[in-house]
Amino acid sequence: MSLIHDADAVFDPNADRLREECGVFGIFGHEDAAALTALGLHALQHRGQEATGIVSFDGKRFHTERQLGLVGDVFSDAGVIEKLKGRQAIGHVRYSTTGETILRNVQPLFSELHGGGFAVAHNGNLTNGLTLRRNLVRDGAIYQSTSDTEVVLHLVARSRKPKFIERFIDALRQIEGAYAFVGITNKKLVGARDPLGIRPLVLGELNGCPILTSETCALDIIGAKFVREIENGEVVVISEQGIESHKPFPPVPERPCVFEYIYFARPDSIVKGRSIYERRKAMGAQLALEAPTEADVIVPVPDSGVPAALGYAQASGIPFELGIIRNHYVGRTFIEPTQKVRELGVRLKHSANRSVVEGKRIVLVDDSIVRGTTSLKIVKMMREAGAREVHFRISSPPITHPDYYGIDTPDQAKLLAATHTLEEMRQFVGADSLAFISVDGLYKAMGHERRDPTRPQFTDHCFTGEYPTSLTDVVGESAKQEMSLLAAG
Repeated sequence: MSLIHDADAVFDPNADRLREECGVFGIFGHEDAAALTALGLHALQHRGQEATGIVSFDGKRFHTERQLGLVGDVFSDAGVIEKLKGRQAIGHVRYSTTGETILRNVQPLFSELHGGGFAVAHNGNLTNGLTLRRNLVRDGAIYQSTSDTEVVLHLVARSRKPKFIERFIDALRQIEGAYAFVGITNKKLVGARDPLGIRPLVLGELNGCPILTSETCALDIIGAKFVREIENGEVVVISEQGIESHKPFPPVPERPCVFEYIYFARPDSIVKGRSIYERRKAMGAQLALEAPTEADVIVPVPDSGVPAALGYAQASGIPFELGIIRNHYVGRTFIEPTQKVRELGVRLKHSANRSVVEGKRIVLVDDSIVRGTTSLKIVKMMREAGAREVHFRISSPPITHPDYYGIDTPDQAKLLAATHTLEEMRQFVGADSLAFISVDGLYKAMGHERRDPTRPQFTDHCFTGEYPTSLTDVVGESAKQEMSLLAAG
């Protein structure tokens, strides 16, 4: 979604986590469009906590509110919602993967085009966004943000196709990577999903009003009904005349991002008919079969490790306990004043429950290890709380390759599993034993017999190094060079 290196993460003591880029929501034809969009964004807050925005259309003019911060902080004022007039609206929550957290990057982005206005919000990342941007700038395009989403606005504006939807499809045919778009024009709500369906998008309905959003949990919060998933490579156009479906790309098998199931989607969401919560429990159960150990208690690393830990406990027969208590009131951009305090940063979010772990052999269950720095601190915290043994179990395979589709992963050299053997990783985090679920085990937990190496069922390059699309842009430091001369706070 954006093109500039995110410097904020270096100040985050708990940045050793995978983070997804954003969530999108759009509704057509409802008198409370903006308010419902704000509620939908509340449900998608886990997909991005740095910034949020809504654009609405009242039949004559577009209205916008975009701010840094959480949905509840930006849209809790009734006066703000009242200014977003109209019966159609789209919204966005943002977490920048490689981009600055500045106001001009906050979505939805809006532009006045020939034939009317167009606002668009994007979940994902374009793997040829830099190349397209350079070509467009060379040809005279003037950019107002550093977001690759703006590439789509320029491509639509420059298309010579007669109808808007043809211009939109013309733009989509020029981009690569992973995307779920929602947008509004003077007359339409539009949505699009990349040809492989890497990023999610679903269709819902509330009292006859169509909705497009990233996850089903955003439908649940407003009492809307799930209709279906937008298919991979599908473009939908919603207007007063109804819903049109376009299939502008050659049909290929769907390959959704497996991390939606492991980590990103909310546990109460349903993806491809699968309960996220149940899939995560199944991953934990499979992990218990693959990597059993003698222990007294199963302890999840909250919050994302909880379902897998439950599955591990049920499959192993070892009791499940909350041996770590999470403080939910610490923001991710908390900046500690000194290095000494910074070293205690993990305790801002996690505290040991000594009565559960003291004198016990414990199994820590988490969803992933990225750099390993947080895992090291948590294992140390368990030992300081009196744990006799600490066995670490991870419900995803080792992350050995970076992502370019909208997940915030560091360079490969900074991925612990890419530079260390399993034994070296165990020594680094300080555990008595360490084990990951196997790739085939992960697929089994997802309901498949195993991974099909000739036609993988999911996008899983972080574990396998098999990227499903072209990576046109130069990868590495040159891809992170700042593309803007304007400093902004």
